Formats: sequence, structure tokens, C-alpha cells
Amino acid sequence: MAKSRRKAKPNKLQLVRIGHREVETFGLGQGFWTDLYHRSMTVRWPVFFASAALIFIVLNAVFAGLFSLGDHPIANTAGRGFLDLFYFSIETLATVGYGDMHPQTNYGHLVATVEIFTGMSFLAVMTGLIFARFSRPRALFVFADHPVVTTRDGHPTLMIRLANARHNTISRATARLWLIRAEITKAGDQFRRFYELKVERYEHPMFVLSWTLFHTIDKDSILHGVTAAELEQADAFLVLNVDGLDDGSAQQLYARHIYAPHAIRWRHRYRNIASVSPEGRFQLDYTKFHDVVPED
Repeated sequence: MAKSRRKAKPNKLQLVRIGHREVETFGLGQGFWTDLYHRSMTVRWPVFFASAALIFIVLNAVFAGLFSLGDHPIANTAGRGFLDLFYFSIETLATVGYGDMHPQTNYGHLVATVEIFTGMSFLAVMTGLIFARFSRPRALFVFADHPVVTTRDGHPTLMIRLANARHNTISRATARLWLIRAEITKAGDQFRRFYELKVERYEHPMFVLSWTLFHTIDKDSILHGVTAAELEQADAFLVLNVDGLDDGSAQQLYARHIYAPHAIRWRHRYRNIASVSPEGRFQLDYTKFHDVVPED
């Protein structure tokens, strides 16, 4: 006797954005409800509040429909039918209870009891999500638009400049730089390999203003002898991860920036942003932060 096979549900195509790149994925079959908390935490604020408002309206419409199934379950309605029941549902779900309308039958009390419990749960979930979204530590780091490759101490050097826009103290800040690129094995299979690029001054004891990272492209560097065209052909990109402890909130901050190979400016250097003001104070001109100039 042949067993019937259940057809697998088709998996939707997903578009994943990594920096400036877009990658298509297929076959994971992620459902909307399987990771609802993550979606609620990562969606944009306008979408978050719009979704919450939509859920609120739908819930009230559902309970208003349940009330309408009873025989005059609510007292003191104004004769507007479903609209009165909808308004009463809003008062009940929000646990406001103005007192004008109230349940007057056992059926009305039963539905109102279920709705009050639903409203308390909905309020608790919304409070938790909003608090979690507001309390998430967020770094406000500024990354230069372009890494540069310039000559430093007689060696070609990859440089990346970043700044702390809040000007608060980030203790024990660390930075790690990676190169990710596609490679073809002898068997013809394609893999994405990642290599950590050794960075000078990868630790900053007190990151308050600006910070420039240096990677010397010597014979031990994976970038040694590599051209811009080769990086483009290998679909490579740079990933810079920065983290540190925010002294103000005592929370660990993380930030990441991804650079495509075409963003690298070869044989260029950053424009100097440091100077001394007429009053004799050290001065940083962030209007020049992203500027690069050709090597002399």
C-alpha cells in the first residue's frame, strides 16, 4: 500500500541586505510567527506602532462582533449598533471603564472578562516591547565613507577613520577588521572565506573623539599584492566591528560597518581634521571627516 506524501510548502525567496550588497536566500521556510519577537525588536518604529494600532483595532472589532451575537449584552448603548459595541470594547480592552456602558447579561460579562484578560496581556506585551526597544544600547559611531590605502612609514597601509558622535566616554573600546571574499576550491566549489586583518591600535582606552585604524599591507597581509579589480572579482568586502563599555549607562555597545571594494580609495589619504583654535585649544573639524585627497 503506497503511502501518500505530503507536499512540502514552497519556501519564499528572501532578500538579505549585507551592507551595500543584496543576497537572495531560498529554502529556509521561515514563518512569520516563528520569530515574532525578533521582528518586533528590529522593525522600524513607524511600522511597529502601525502594526500595534492595527492589532488593537482588529481585536476591538473581533470583540465587538462577539458582543453583537448576544441579546442586548451591554446597557446604555446609544443606539448606534456595532459602533457602540466597538467603543465599549475599546474601553474594556484598555481597562478604562468610563461607566456609561456596562455588561448587563451573563453573556456580556463573559465576553468582557475574556476581553479584560486579553487587554491586560496586550498591555503587558506592548509595555515590555517598547521598554526593550528603548533600552537597547545603541552606539552613535561615525565611520568614514571610504577606507584609504596610503603609504605610511614606507609601507602601503589600509586606514579607516571613525568617530564617537556622542563624545561620551567609551572605555576599553576594541576594533576588529575582517576581509570576506569568495574563493573557488580545486573541486570547483565556491566558499566565502573570512580573514582577520591585523590592526594597529585595535584597542582604545578611552574612545571619546576620533580614532584611526591602521592595517599594514606587508607580506603577511592577505591584501599583499591584491588589486582593486581582484577584490571586485572576488566579491570581497571589509567588515569593521567596534565595541566598548559606555561609562554613562554601564552598557556594552556594538557597532558594525561594511565597506564594498569600490569604496576603497587607493593611493589616497584622509584630510587632516585636527588643528589648534585661536584660543589655543585642540580642535577637530568634522566637516572634513569623510574627505580624502590623493597622495602627494
